[in-house]
Amino acid sequence: MQTLTRAALAADLDRALRHTNALTDRISTDDFSARYDDPPAWMIGPFHRDPDLTFTAPDWTDPTGIGWTASSVFNPTLGIAPDERGTAVLTDEAGREARHALHLLYRASPRKESTSSRIGHAVLTVDGWVDDGAPAIWPTLPNEALGVEDPKLYRAEGRWWCFYNGIWDTRDTPERDTYPDAGDVGCDIMLAVSDDLEHWQKTGIVVPYEVSHLWAKGAVIPRDDRGRAVRVDGEYRMYVSEGCGGRLTVGHSDDMRHWTFTHEDYLDVSAVGPQLHEVACAVVDGDRLVLDFFHADPSGAFAAGQALYDVHEPARQLDVHAGGSLAWGGLLRWPGPYTPPGQPGDRVFAQGWDAPADSRTMYLYREAAR
Repeated sequence: MQTLTRAALAADLDRALRHTNALTDRISTDDFSARYDDPPAWMIGPFHRDPDLTFTAPDWTDPTGIGWTASSVFNPTLGIAPDERGTAVLTDEAGREARHALHLLYRASPRKESTSSRIGHAVLTVDGWVDDGAPAIWPTLPNEALGVEDPKLYRAEGRWWCFYNGIWDTRDTPERDTYPDAGDVGCDIMLAVSDDLEHWQKTGIVVPYEVSHLWAKGAVIPRDDRGRAVRVDGEYRMYVSEGCGGRLTVGHSDDMRHWTFTHEDYLDVSAVGPQLHEVACAVVDGDRLVLDFFHADPSGAFAAGQALYDVHEPARQLDVHAGGSLAWGGLLRWPGPYTPPGQPGDRVFAQGWDAPADSRTMYLYREAAR
């Protein structure tokens, strides 16, 4: 693997600033999440935008010193703090305690869907969104030379776990010699761990190359409506839906840090379209497990769908239907900052696809009444 250098980061930034993609430049959250046709009762959604929760990222400082900047923020993940104890963390001018602080980790890119991404952090306080204007996770490792992107946040084992993608150039590397069928760009699922959502310790690659063949994407772990990773029959599971030699793959772990992987055909989308692109999130709702996924519809257009499982049989698909949220960072119930304990709130997720060009704006969406 090539060494991470400032020159390499600067060259990738230059490429990213010239990036354009006719498909992703016009992608819209409403295309997927706002309307479903005849959904069965088990499906989650549809969703509508809540303008009161709109987030706009500030200008950032650049720890790499290359003059990096972002024009787009998207593919975020949400978490609720404080932890399971429910301790109040904020108080407004009226003395009300905010018991449900909403945290946002998000991808920021020089151009939407370009390389050279960074991961930022913001928190919704009694005074609105607060962002310290610096990346929370940025390239520091050789396999992050083309950026870090698409965080997925989980609460487990008393800590915060952020799985994200490290992007790198595979050309002229020993790894490419070992896996000649790989493309010129590699994608590794990476892990960073935190106790406070501000200071992150990177632990490295999660999916080994003998499994990923230099490309693995989508660390989708079943989580509950508070954003907590859920053990399924005693273990944590990870649905990896992209890469891995073109085979659906499942990770197994006892501690969220160490994973083993098996190939399992856990999802069949043929009833809604010819091709699966990627699983977005896995929602545990009582005894139900729902996978929200990105696929091609019969015409080949981008579409979303959901699949139903019993939480105790997470690889045996019970039903599938068109319509989904594509909540890449997961769905959770956020009751708002002052809702009394016991009030569940609405399911919410965030996405920045619909933001005006070059605005660094992100919208939050709430589950709508059918």
